[in-house]
Amino acid sequence: MKNLKMKSARAAKDYYQEQLAKLCNVSRQTINAIEKGDYNPTINLCIAICKALDKTLDELFWT
Repeated sequence: MKNLKMKSARAAKDYYQEQLAKLCNVSRQTINAIEKGDYNPTINLCIAICKALDKTLDELFWT
């Protein structure tokens, strides 16, 4: 399932996938795969993404 919440939060911060990826120490392709729903990130990566986007796990992944 696509993660439109994450994509929307990233866009609201004016981050490109590459910028978010660098903040989270992953590749741009990983961020793209998460947004497309092709990859389930680890809890540690979920937390890193949430911190970078100033969101909670509930806001981006669990609701």
